[in-house]
Amino acid sequence: MATIKGRPTGGGMTVREAGKKGGDTVKAKYGAEFYESIGRKGGEATKEKYGPTFYEEIGHKGGQKVKRFIEDGKRT
Repeated sequence: MATIKGRPTGGGMTVREAGKKGGDTVKAKYGAEFYESIGRKGGEATKEKYGPTFYEEIGHKGGQKVKRFIEDGKRT
């Protein structure tokens, strides 16, 4: 059996599989609304911590990246 840092490998699940399994379990137990609620709470906490201008800044950065992506696509 192969080992990584002295630990046996294989037979388990990947991190991705474990994450999906956990997410599916939480969704089945609490419903999709749970994710909406924690997302909203996280957004409010971020707004309180960094202020509304933070969202303007990250939105601008995202828009600039999309703009470059489109321009690169036009050149090819």
